[in-house]
Amino acid sequence: MLIHALILLLATLLDRWVGDPPWLWRRLPHPVALIGRGIAFMDDIWNNGRASFRARRLRGALALALMLGLALLVGFDLHLLLAALGPVGLLAEVVVVAVLLAGKSLADHVAAVARALRGQGLPEGRRAVSMIVGRDPEALDEPAVCRAAIESLAENASDGLVAPWLFFLVFGLPGLLVYKVVNTADSMIGHMSERHRAFGWAAARLDDVLNFVPARLTALFFALVAPKIGASRRATWATARRDAGLHRSPNAGWPECAMAGALGLSLGGPRRYGEVIVDAPELNSGGRREAGVEDIDRALVLYRRLSDLLVALALVLLLLALVVTLISR
Repeated sequence: MLIHALILLLATLLDRWVGDPPWLWRRLPHPVALIGRGIAFMDDIWNNGRASFRARRLRGALALALMLGLALLVGFDLHLLLAALGPVGLLAEVVVVAVLLAGKSLADHVAAVARALRGQGLPEGRRAVSMIVGRDPEALDEPAVCRAAIESLAENASDGLVAPWLFFLVFGLPGLLVYKVVNTADSMIGHMSERHRAFGWAAARLDDVLNFVPARLTALFFALVAPKIGASRRATWATARRDAGLHRSPNAGWPECAMAGALGLSLGGPRRYGEVIVDAPELNSGGRREAGVEDIDRALVLYRRLSDLLVALALVLLLLALVVTLISR
């Protein structure tokens, strides 16, 4: 726990300051991109539409198992290699963990939506939000663009920051890589399209299991920092508890509802993905639907205070581990 807390403290700070520099990933493949290539390869060779539903579901589970086995192997071997290098290896592991946290990258993409709306208007705002959401941007007016950006920030605060942070804290590098494989697989093949309804079943179900605790903790963290934007902790948490079950995802509703409660917005509702219209319920239906750029700004403040909370938590865990180590000697 001592080493994990130290690495998380440094990695969270490094991610906040540096993030994912584009110049680096133009020259090297990002680890998540490599995971994505492996999943796409499995999808191409094993997801045969002529096979039965049961056979494709079994193949999808086997493909995911192979990817998870590889993630565990790489995670254990990489950890042992870096541990053998002493302080240099520890710093290298800090960099690896920082790369696999998506904290600054997420904030930058959402902030880009606000900048585009302010500086260049709705067409550029739609283009910026299309980088982080899958829905049809041309069907969105300005309040809908703002809501989409805020919803993406809330959901990915759990998937991209809190969940990988927790998995590294508890399970180290192998656990972090396992989580990234499952979460990437869910985003690629875990949806209910005709092609992936069977093949992506295992990825979607396992992602639901792995995100059960992180999603609820993210909502709790949003509630704890809600006063930083003038919101009530009690009301924020009450909104999450009341409306999270309305979301079609068993987990995403928690951070989204907490964000909605803190901002006083109504999020969710019907949306279009290409030719498909999803008739989703509104979250915090008593809130405002007319979201604006200033609401994106407030959501980003809430998100950054959540990141501060993770830094503080890592520091507390580090100090506790140091005290326990000294007492046990």
